[in-house]
Amino acid sequence: MSLNQHASPNIYLVGFMGVGKSVIGRRLAEQLSMRFIDSDRAIERNTGRSISEIFREEGEASFRLKEREFVKTGHPKHGAVVSCGGGLVIQEGISDLLKSMGVVICLFASRETIIKRTSRNNKRPLLNVEDREAKVLELLAEREPHYLAAGICISTEDRSVMEVVEHICRIYQKQSNVG
Repeated sequence: MSLNQHASPNIYLVGFMGVGKSVIGRRLAEQLSMRFIDSDRAIERNTGRSISEIFREEGEASFRLKEREFVKTGHPKHGAVVSCGGGLVIQEGISDLLKSMGVVICLFASRETIIKRTSRNNKRPLLNVEDREAKVLELLAEREPHYLAAGICISTEDRSVMEVVEHICRIYQKQSNVG
């Protein structure tokens, strides 16, 4: 499936850390001949610092402002699959803003799967704590209502990347009136 990038609404993948936003986003962008953008990587490029450094040096509130700026002006308005950082949609008004700019898909997985997937990555500043599992459960409880309200929810649990990509493609065609 190939789409005209200039006319194609963006796809925003939201959800908790470890649900597959980046892996699925890359494959989805390839499948739809769209550009892939990871909001965290874009912020790192723009600031010349890692997300961990931003958190450590400026704090979470400053990072959230950088995320908001990314959503407003830091990416193309059409033709992109955007993998959003796990906390991006918890900010007031961001979910509605994303919906006005494209199709929002919330990916999710079980708590156990998220804990397993995130345990392999030390580059997640909010999880650099002694009890990672407790922190994951705390953040999930806080964020789940925001994720559920953000967009169409799709489970990545026990599904291949391509199964999820194909499911998103079908939803995207219906939601955006393309293809």
